[in-house]
Amino acid sequence: MSRIFIKLTSDLLPKIRDRYPFLYLEKGRIEVNDSSVKWIDCDCNVVPLPIATIAALFLGPGTTITHAAIKSLAEANCLLCWVGEDSLNYYAFGISPTSNTRNYQKQVQLFSDNESRTEVVRKMYIKRFPNVDLSGMSIKEMMGLEGARVKKLYRDKAETYGIVWEGRNYIPGEIHSSDLPNRLLTVCNSALYGIIGAVIHSMGLSPYIGFIHSGSPLPFVYDIADLYKEEVSVDLAFSLSKVMNDKYDRFEIMNAFKQRIIDQDILYRITKDISAILEIKVDSCNS
Repeated sequence: MSRIFIKLTSDLLPKIRDRYPFLYLEKGRIEVNDSSVKWIDCDCNVVPLPIATIAALFLGPGTTITHAAIKSLAEANCLLCWVGEDSLNYYAFGISPTSNTRNYQKQVQLFSDNESRTEVVRKMYIKRFPNVDLSGMSIKEMMGLEGARVKKLYRDKAETYGIVWEGRNYIPGEIHSSDLPNRLLTVCNSALYGIIGAVIHSMGLSPYIGFIHSGSPLPFVYDIADLYKEEVSVDLAFSLSKVMNDKYDRFEIMNAFKQRIIDQDILYRITKDISAILEIKVDSCNS
């Protein structure tokens, strides 16, 4: 009996804002079997993966994937992220092809002109300073306001949840040496970067062209992540620090993070905010 294969096109796929945020997988294999993508864990259990309804797959240690599976994921516009255990480190991601480069060209044009770049930065900061007149401020001046705001945010959240806070302390590659609030902040931020990377790629944009951040691996991802860290990463990290009472629980963290992404409708909001900030049409991308 012959099988019928339907070629996936962007109009057949769910919009990125309607997808499940991400799945974290480790110690297993992803392959294509019977025309579908499946996960085979270390105990040989086989689980079908509905890749067209997932924004991103986070692949942890001990994970292998076949060429055919990567091809299927690319066609389904499901981003692949290679991460450390529990997303403690964000190593790399795969770039899926998009239908056109219209939005990428607009991003480059905005970045290339000092006036338009400053205006994009101003739009980002207005979301965090709605009652402050930012007109006439330079990018450096706005970054100074943001630095002070974030430090105060950490102190306020620590006070709200009754957590001892000695400042943000993170050494790359040595996350286990951090205290629990800092460790949770790093984990939540890494997961947030993966989700935002999925949205950025789905919209035909580049993660490498940032308007605020520069000289870092994923500047535009970091630009957009800062819009949501307060309600996603920071508040969640401090609230979990109180609940866990110094006992790190990997499953509780990921479940709580995914639930917050869903409850706050973050995928839809990222698409909407990026479209407004860069003045691009959602209909012109795969989101």
